[in-house]
Amino acid sequence: MPKLAITGKGGVGKTTLAALLAHLYAREGRTVLAIDADPDSNLASALGVPPEIERQITPIAEMEELIAERTGTTPGTYGGFFKMNPRVDDIPERFSVTHNGVKLLVMGTVDRGGSGCVCPESVMLKTLVTYLLLGQRDVLIMDMEAGIEHLGRGTASAVDALIVVVEPGQRSVQTAQTIRRLAADIGLKKLYIVGNKIRDERDRAFIAEQLAGETILGYLPYSPRAIESDLQGKAIYEMDPQLLAEARAIKERLPQ
Repeated sequence: MPKLAITGKGGVGKTTLAALLAHLYAREGRTVLAIDADPDSNLASALGVPPEIERQITPIAEMEELIAERTGTTPGTYGGFFKMNPRVDDIPERFSVTHNGVKLLVMGTVDRGGSGCVCPESVMLKTLVTYLLLGQRDVLIMDMEAGIEHLGRGTASAVDALIVVVEPGQRSVQTAQTIRRLAADIGLKKLYIVGNKIRDERDRAFIAEQLAGETILGYLPYSPRAIESDLQGKAIYEMDPQLLAEARAIKERLPQ
C-alpha cells in the first residue's frame, strides 16, 4: 500500500492534492488513512467532513490526558524523565473519523520550544508518525507543513513518494529546492513534483525549467471551483471534475 507524504510552501495546494488522492484511492475500495500533519489543519474540510463532526476532532498533540498517560509526563513540561517510545498503535482507530471511505487523523503541532523541542507532545507525535509509516498497511496520505519535520532517517525508507506541490513563483520553487536538500540529507530519494494553480503553458514551462532534473508527476489547473469549495465547505472532489481528472492522472504515475 503506498505511503505518500505531501509538502510544499504554505498555500500552494498541498491539502487540495491530499484530499483528491485520498478520495481516488478510497473509490478503488482501498483502506485510506489521511493524516493532517499541517499546523494550519484544514484537510477535514477539503475532504468534505461535515462541520459538526469536524468541530469534535481534537488534534493528538492537544490530548493532554492521553499524552500524560502514555509518556508518564504532563504535556508542556521540559526536562525530567518520560517514555521515549509511548504506545500509539491504538490511536489511528480510536481517534480518527471516517467520511466517504477515508479515515482522517489530525496530528496537531507542538507550539512551544521550537521544532527541536524534546517534550512529551513531540515524542508522542514522532512515535505516532513512525508507527504509521512503518506499521500501517493502509494507503497513507500525509498532508505536512512546508518541510519534512515529521520525517527522519528511520522513516525515510518507508515513504513511497515525497510529493512537493509547487505553484508558479520563485518563493514556491525555492521552498521546493530546500525540501529537496533536506530530503537528501535523510536519504529520502523518492521525490516528485506536482505543479498547481497552472493557468497556461507559460506556468508549466516555468516550473519545468526551474525544477529541471526533477520528476514532475503532472499539473493541476488553477481552479476557481476549488476556492468555491472552501467557501461552501464542500469536498474539493465534488466541485471540480477537471481537477479530479488531473489528480487521477497524477495518481496513476505514483508507486502503487
